[in-house]
Amino acid sequence: MQISATTQRASDSDADTVVLGLFDGEQAPGDAPAEVAKLVESGEAKGSFKALALTHAEAKRWLTVGLGARKDFTPEHARVAAAVARERARELAGSRLCWLAPIESNGDSKRAAEIIEALVEGTILADYRFDLHKSKPAGEDKAPKHLEQLMITLTDDGPLSGEQAEAAVARAGIVAEAVNRARDLQNRPGNDLTPTALADYARALGDEIEGLQVEVEGRSGIEGLGMGAFAAVAQGSEQEPALIVLKYEGPPAREAQGPKLGFVGKAVTFDSGGISLKPGPKMAEMKFDMSGGAAVVEAVAAIARLQLPVRLVAVVGATENLPSGRAIKPGDIVTAANGKTIEVNNTDAEGRLVLADCLCHAVSLGAERIVYLATLTGAVIIALGSTYAGLMSNDDELTEHITAAGEHTGEIVWRLPLHPEYDELVAGKYGDLDNAPEARKAGTIMGASFLQNFVGKTPWAHLDIAGSAWDLGRAYVGKGASGYGVRLLVELARSYSA
Repeated sequence: MQISATTQRASDSDADTVVLGLFDGEQAPGDAPAEVAKLVESGEAKGSFKALALTHAEAKRWLTVGLGARKDFTPEHARVAAAVARERARELAGSRLCWLAPIESNGDSKRAAEIIEALVEGTILADYRFDLHKSKPAGEDKAPKHLEQLMITLTDDGPLSGEQAEAAVARAGIVAEAVNRARDLQNRPGNDLTPTALADYARALGDEIEGLQVEVEGRSGIEGLGMGAFAAVAQGSEQEPALIVLKYEGPPAREAQGPKLGFVGKAVTFDSGGISLKPGPKMAEMKFDMSGGAAVVEAVAAIARLQLPVRLVAVVGATENLPSGRAIKPGDIVTAANGKTIEVNNTDAEGRLVLADCLCHAVSLGAERIVYLATLTGAVIIALGSTYAGLMSNDDELTEHITAAGEHTGEIVWRLPLHPEYDELVAGKYGDLDNAPEARKAGTIMGASFLQNFVGKTPWAHLDIAGSAWDLGRAYVGKGASGYGVRLLVELARSYSA
């Protein structure tokens, strides 16, 4: 999709569909054609949030979308409005879309840039379709499936210069496309996206993007690093596991600021539960158990493409979790890379075993702030649904950065408590730790309590994204993979580089 910011009049552009946002209780903007003004006066076009109306003027379709009350308008509202408009344009077979940016001429330049970025993100994310494995029957509908062009039109007297607007549009395009690529990874089935395939994908990114280094270890390398917990999960599958490490340092000309960030992602490309087999219904969704890893890979790629002045190391543990004659068994005891022994009392609590060794590795690579993403527990869905991801952390400063990044991007988080009493729940009977205590208490928090044993004194934050990684239900992602976490991690890195 070609994306641009322009001060050209919408009627003079080559767009086939022009989108104009209306605020509740306000008239149509002065630059709207008479046909749009009549829609507003008649009450057909409304400012109530997400309300749509259509007319034709100046040889174009004019689509109005309600933005709600001006005082309540946020970048998240802009994302949703952009997605709603994109879906209507799809129904109309539109391929070239022009948004009249709802920005006040005397407004704040930072907020104006955020609104522009949100319009671009909402449009690109709503434009997504996954049809990699669909056949193309003869005579299929010729209507365009994707937009060819998106223009954001601004007034000459607005708070942003042309250069600032173009930069905002370019940033948003890079990040939104990274989210969609993460969604592609998530949506690919387990027989297509194996751990090796994910590793190859990451290697290709390293070859493509300047400043990004990618290293991969297979089964023997994982075992050689003493990662007994990760290796134990992987031993049940014939597929080779992959320890994927991505390293990025900002451009030499721009001094990197802040701590060395460490991103860690769980990438179980298919999770059957192992010997502790999951129920059959919805097991197909367990291809999404690599969502944290997908988010980390694509966030790092976007950060490198944006050339943010940060130092960053990312670790992704990719494996399948399958039952077989050589699979790990309930009751087995394994040893993680830091020497901690773990009783594996449920092989379906495998994500924390993979993450345990990946966290140790991130610490060994010098990470000074660690954020890890995982579809770890069903308990977080019971607690928070799909609206928030669960956040647990040992560091208030890191938590503030993550919370602010979530508010900025719409990938919001809710902090859950940690307490020494929770640590007692994960204490092992025969080993140091129990990966799945029988007491069904504080399931999400217990996952974090278990994993804090593998980060030492490093400030860390755990994001349980099991409720947010797919079927998020927001207008700009809807059903299927959401790519949750990509935008949050990019914004987090940007906050440390500011």
